[in-house]
Amino acid sequence: MSKNYDVVIIGGGTSGCACAYNCAKLKLKTLLIEKNNFLGGLMTGGLVVPIMKSSVDDLNCDYYKNLVDKAKKYHAQIKYKDGNDGWFNPEVMKIVLEDLLTQEDIRPYLDILFEAEVDSVLKDGNSISSIVLNSNLLSIPIVSKYYIDATGSASFSIKSGCQILNDTKEKQQNTLRFILGNVDIEKFSEFILEVDKDENVTNTYRNDIDTNSELHFTTACTWDTNKIWALDKYLQKGVSDGILAEFDRSYFQIFSIAGTTSQVAFNCPRINNYLDNPYLYSNELINAKQAIYRLYQFVKMNFPGFDNSIITNIATQTGIREQNRVKTKYVYTIDDLEAQKTFETPVLRANYGIDIHSAKKDSSILQKTPNYELPIESLMSFDVKNLYVIGKIIGADFKTHSALRVQKSCMSMGEAVAKHIKTLI
Repeated sequence: MSKNYDVVIIGGGTSGCACAYNCAKLKLKTLLIEKNNFLGGLMTGGLVVPIMKSSVDDLNCDYYKNLVDKAKKYHAQIKYKDGNDGWFNPEVMKIVLEDLLTQEDIRPYLDILFEAEVDSVLKDGNSISSIVLNSNLLSIPIVSKYYIDATGSASFSIKSGCQILNDTKEKQQNTLRFILGNVDIEKFSEFILEVDKDENVTNTYRNDIDTNSELHFTTACTWDTNKIWALDKYLQKGVSDGILAEFDRSYFQIFSIAGTTSQVAFNCPRINNYLDNPYLYSNELINAKQAIYRLYQFVKMNFPGFDNSIITNIATQTGIREQNRVKTKYVYTIDDLEAQKTFETPVLRANYGIDIHSAKKDSSILQKTPNYELPIESLMSFDVKNLYVIGKIIGADFKTHSALRVQKSCMSMGEAVAKHIKTLI
């Protein structure tokens, strides 16, 4: 006996949820497999909020719009002053996503399995014939016409025999995010606006309609010398006082959180990327939590408004920017992006720039790009006929991947694949 589907999606993160939603909307019998007990991936478990602003064209953005509308009803979303409506509350978004994916028109076509992973993949030639799950809830074979790897690590593609791109030894730095609560955001905002006059780095926003009168802000600082960072003198003092380690200065970025008046999300500390060595990588995670405590002590002692702050969340998923990229029918390159190459079946059109986080000082890149689009062939496995890859594992070179990996683009990928499969069934 087996369970049969039109589409099986492995990974309930940013791209996987978008794909599952659209498959079910299109009345494809769909299974979404998630290893955690919640949906959202890095948006929720990784505390990666707000999402980065990106888009120049309304292509495959229906899911994103519906997600924003649903989040509004839970007071888990705001639109910031730059027009970015992807400022979400990561914990509440776990509830929002489940509500969205179990609404009345979706439920008959979508099954969701939590705390389940793929144990084995059975193939017939260059196609996947079935999979077996590692789950206490289900052990029968799962048969599907199409399979979609949305794992973020390409673990399913690797099990299926796909080639992984190996075009560079360069690696993105990872991040272990955290949240502090009990912060006086009004007091801190007054301080940073006085200290940093660069509106492009530090700014605040309050709008009675969009933010429920909550005051929101963003500010940042790195150790790179390509510009003057107003907060760096404070971080340097933290190092000289013995509170911070020198590497803690490498990247410091914080945001307020939608639906709260006292929580601050930290996009730091950075973690060295030792994903090919589980022992070194595990030590990095231990070191990262020590860095979180150092940063916590530092802001309490140096920034007004953090005097009574407490650590409320440490991400349950590491912010891995790039791990494995799958060889696809078309591998998208920096030449394609710079030439603004167009395609017969575009997946998305976007303008988020090249964004590479380096472990070396003055080596990170944040570079504006022209508008670009990505073809469906960059989501189609080169080796396995009925396998698609979406999210961070798509077929692109290292540099262009750094622009394509952001959440809004990943959602468009998931939506596009669902629509493409519908034309094939």
